[in-house]
Amino acid sequence: MLVVKTLHIWMVISWFAGLFYLPRIFVNLAMVPADSVAERDRLLLMAGKLYRFMTPLGILAVLLGLWLWFGFGFSGGWLHAKTALVAVLAAYHWHCGRVLKDFQAGGNARTHVWFRFYNELPVLILLAVLFLVVLKPF
Repeated sequence: MLVVKTLHIWMVISWFAGLFYLPRIFVNLAMVPADSVAERDRLLLMAGKLYRFMTPLGILAVLLGLWLWFGFGFSGGWLHAKTALVAVLAAYHWHCGRVLKDFQAGGNARTHVWFRFYNELPVLILLAVLFLVVLKPF
């Protein structure tokens, strides 16, 4: 089970790298001047590749987490709270894909300031999950 736990942590770290960086690309996309087509296309290419790369990492992180849950038989409210936060992260990941499609279609209406705040959600969730996993408060 230690191998599964190690792989789970690795996948979570990798997934979070994408969850932290993709919205940062959105900040840059929201700041691109209308006449800078090459810059916009380059950022869209980067964002698309990152999203396609981080999606399987998120799926593997969740699957390995479920393997640990059912393999160890953990119980307690902390695990249910963590699972709820992981569901929020999965929804955030999905929403990032919708935002990317909006940018690709040229239909984004949000400012770079909005995306700067949007970028902080996974940071806060990660902190909450770490406290739940380490402290197991309930």
